[in-house]
Amino acid sequence: MPKLKSNSGAKKRFRITKNGKVLSAKGFKRHILEKKSPKRKMQLRGTAVVSDSEAARVKAMLPYG
Repeated sequence: MPKLKSNSGAKKRFRITKNGKVLSAKGFKRHILEKKSPKRKMQLRGTAVVSDSEAARVKAMLPYG
């Protein structure tokens, strides 16, 4: 049986933890930053845990997670 291929876009955007949770960067911090408050921009740093329903789709794209 051939090797499974991972989705290249998903590889760059998501990370799977040892416990099986899916992490991704938070959105809305690329442009139009002047009107966003410093507090809001600060809270958009780092990673967020992806919801379970979306995590199932991500894990299907990353078979070797």
